[in-house]
Amino acid sequence: MNRPNNLSRLLLSRPALSRTAAALTAALTFSGAAQAHFQLLYTPEMMLERPTEIELALAFGHPMENSHTMDMGPPKEFFVVFKGEKTDLTDTLEAVEWQGPGDEPADAYTATYQIRRNGDYLFGLVPAPYMEGAEDIYIQQITKTIVNKGAMPTGWNEPLGLPTEIVPMNKPYQVFAGSTFTGQLLSEGEPAAGVECEIEYINSDVDLDANSFSKETLGPVPNSAIVAITDANGMFTFGIPRPGVWGFACLGSGPDKEHEGKELSQDAVLWINASAFE
Repeated sequence: MNRPNNLSRLLLSRPALSRTAAALTAALTFSGAAQAHFQLLYTPEMMLERPTEIELALAFGHPMENSHTMDMGPPKEFFVVFKGEKTDLTDTLEAVEWQGPGDEPADAYTATYQIRRNGDYLFGLVPAPYMEGAEDIYIQQITKTIVNKGAMPTGWNEPLGLPTEIVPMNKPYQVFAGSTFTGQLLSEGEPAAGVECEIEYINSDVDLDANSFSKETLGPVPNSAIVAITDANGMFTFGIPRPGVWGFACLGSGPDKEHEGKELSQDAVLWINASAFE
């Protein structure tokens, strides 16, 4: 994972971001190793028609390369916001071992949540900082996933008041392959300019019964991390090339810069679902 280096000096205009999105889309036609760390807050369906109990997986790994997973510590916060009401879900977490392809299982968590009423359910996760030995820094990826029931929007574009977060400018559960997705990065509630945002794709099947990723990678892997830079208003745009679950991680955007005497990269992560337009 490439951490930002004085990126506040790099501001892209909206036309430049459009050109960048096209270039990033083209990058997916090549193979290679991006090796980006991503905190998952995964559920298989983000748009529901009827009441149901959903499963959520909290794992930390490399979903684009479908390589090894890393141990998670106990989350500091795990919650859902529905129509402005926040519910603490930390007591619902179950510690599990998550199996990546061909490596030792890693500590992870799962949870279930009952969806009943129509509207948007905004799930938030503040994980414990993770020590990345190769970079000698801590990483803390504050992560959001948004689920809708009944095709009734009720707040998908509302910020959650997290230290740093990505606020979607398109419905995150109703994005189509071939279209674009735009997000606004906030740090302490204010737009964050010039921040590097890595873009990821869950490039394997996810087996929630077995707590594992499949061994097979579903598609090509880009030669390096796919990146967009936020503009003066904290906005970034990416062209979605294919259906699936896409993630965005804006690096070092949070206010906290140190943990236990070492550098901390406090990142904002958002997961969205892109479908084929049929």
